[in-house]
Amino acid sequence: MEMNAYKIIVRPVITEKSNIASAMGQYTFIVDSRANKVEIAEAVSYIFDVDVQKVRVINYAPKFGRWGRKRVQRQSAYKKAIVTLPPGQRIEAFEGV
Repeated sequence: MEMNAYKIIVRPVITEKSNIASAMGQYTFIVDSRANKVEIAEAVSYIFDVDVQKVRVINYAPKFGRWGRKRVQRQSAYKKAIVTLPPGQRIEAFEGV
């Protein structure tokens, strides 16, 4: 599957936990659900011009709720990737957010 790097990385995750992890060289992204670890690593290194040391992937299931007797989907399924960079490298877009 050949995908564009900008379509693989959907958006960065900016939370208190991800900001603490970014100080240790770990950055969190919401990624396309069809992308694998190799494609995610190549996309991050292409977009931000850094070396990727490790990629961890978490698949989140959809969340459901109720609307009367109907079961409706409140939140879609998504995939989150935590990318680890070697010491000394950083992604400047995350700094000061």
